Amino acid sequence: MTDTNFLQSELDKFGALANRWWDPDGPQKPLHALNPVRLQYVADRVDLTGARVLDVGCGAGLLSEAMAGRGANVLGIDLAPELTKVARLHGLETGVKAEYRVVSVEALAAEMPGTFDAVTCMEMLEHVPDPSSIIQACATLLKPGGKLFLSTLNRTPAAFALAVVGAEYIARLLPTGTHSYSQFIQPAELARWCRAAGLSMGDVRGLLYQPWNSTAREIPRPDVNYIAVADKAA
Repeated sequence: MTDTNFLQSELDKFGALANRWWDPDGPQKPLHALNPVRLQYVADRVDLTGARVLDVGCGAGLLSEAMAGRGANVLGIDLAPELTKVARLHGLETGVKAEYRVVSVEALAAEMPGTFDAVTCMEMLEHVPDPSSIIQACATLLKPGGKLFLSTLNRTPAAFALAVVGAEYIARLLPTGTHSYSQFIQPAELARWCRAAGLSMGDVRGLLYQPWNSTAREIPRPDVNYIAVADKAA
């Protein structure tokens, strides 16, 4: 799956949003609200100062820059060159240093196994043909004792109602067609793929986006959006 685990239509869709990725009121407004919560979830479980971190499916660098701002040495990867270009330009504007590459995680796993203290893969798994291949590659890239952080959408009626119908068609918070419900992933499926990759999935928390004030917070139930951590044995 090294060179085929992507959908060109998905890359084109998100690449077209590159120039407005950093606009807090633009099409990625929900990501701007989720980003501080995602960052804190990671920072609570990994000391980011000096850590070597890989951000898989980094987009234009929202989480990559945030982790670099906490002192991590970050490599962000994405297969949409429009996005990594914007990520690099934004880093030059802010002075926050992160490295970006256009490369698949599977190819990088063959090149740099056992390199990273932590790997993040946020809001990406539901957009690829084979999520288990992504998780296997992430596991390969981790050092022993490293942590993989994942966030995605649960395949539940609530997620369909809120993340697809509500967010895309009613409230217009996201561009129509952003998500495909059939690609949503249940936590049990995610845990199974992690076990197959030699990882042990631990804490799972829901993420609640609050559009009325453009904020987000952790919640106990993972009914819609959720975030999880998986550990590689030391």
